[in-house]
Amino acid sequence: MSAKILLINGPNLNLLGTREPELYGGASLADIEEQVKAYFEESGMTCLCFQSNHEGAIIDFIQAEGPSAEHAIINAGALTHTSIGLRDAISGVRLRFIELHISNVYAREPFRHHSYLSDVAEGVIAGLGPQGYLTAAAHIAALIGE
Repeated sequence: MSAKILLINGPNLNLLGTREPELYGGASLADIEEQVKAYFEESGMTCLCFQSNHEGAIIDFIQAEGPSAEHAIINAGALTHTSIGLRDAISGVRLRFIELHISNVYAREPFRHHSYLSDVAEGVIAGLGPQGYLTAAAHIAALIGE
């Protein structure tokens, strides 16, 4: 059986491609998901994608799929800076993950400088634009291939 990887995106990421393209780029979430899924398929893995604007739905997804996943890429959007519940769900199922931000959150508003996820993440990628997703995928594929 191939490794299962989760790609989880939080609130407002469904607006990628139209939401502030000068900050987030022109790629849609569907474009990004397609690229990441293709990358993992080429590496012999499967990728299950999920996006929600609702914290509880993301937590339910993590609780349902996290225990059987090898790893995850999580762009929690604004929940990164507000959700202890999301952090507890990730920790509760012992989900290994890379925290991802399309923009450089440390060059933005001060409230974006704190993450409730970073201390339980294996790594953080910020500011690489949509390319950050493929960077995270490459890192995970290398970890699993070891």
